[in-house]
Amino acid sequence: MIGHLVTSGTFTLDGGSWDVDNNVWLVGDDREVVVIDAAHDAEAIAAAVGDRRLTAIVCTHAHNDHVNAAAALADRLGAPIWLHPADEVLWEMTYPDRSPDAPLADDQEIVVAGTVLRVMHTPGHAPGAVCLYAPELETVFSGDTLFGGGPGATGRSYSDFGTIIDSLRTKVLTLPPETVVRTGHGESTEIGTEAPHLAEWIARGH
Repeated sequence: MIGHLVTSGTFTLDGGSWDVDNNVWLVGDDREVVVIDAAHDAEAIAAAVGDRRLTAIVCTHAHNDHVNAAAALADRLGAPIWLHPADEVLWEMTYPDRSPDAPLADDQEIVVAGTVLRVMHTPGHAPGAVCLYAPELETVFSGDTLFGGGPGATGRSYSDFGTIIDSLRTKVLTLPPETVVRTGHGESTEIGTEAPHLAEWIARGH
């Protein structure tokens, strides 16, 4: 039900540029699939989709390294791009002449191959950041909101530490402890591994 590939490219913001490896997640069955975060390499992602119907390209947020293959993939496979409207300011940095196809909203449900992905608006790393919770799969796709060891970065434009902590405290870390956290970069973790450290993160962030 869950596919994964790692793509490599560049993250650019605030005049800086960094080489990054991104996790691209696919959820579906042998007939249809959703792509979460079309990063860097539309050809490789299309190959992972194969002959399945791509029903949506869902963006956890609009930093360029998470969306820079979205338009090419959408054009190639005819799928809509979904993004929370609060991240359009970041989206326009990569795509000034193209808008996302549909808005994401808190508590929205995306269904693919009978599996529900529940949208959780989790601002902080970016104003329109979302996590996608799949209860049946005991998984949350956290984008750059939560990693093994702490919250996503909040040191650049359009991010805020207090906001990401609120998102984690009130939404993400309330998920069942056995929930696997499939992140935007690096290794997966579990809610039960990360939740006990919230106070440490708050202290570290101030």
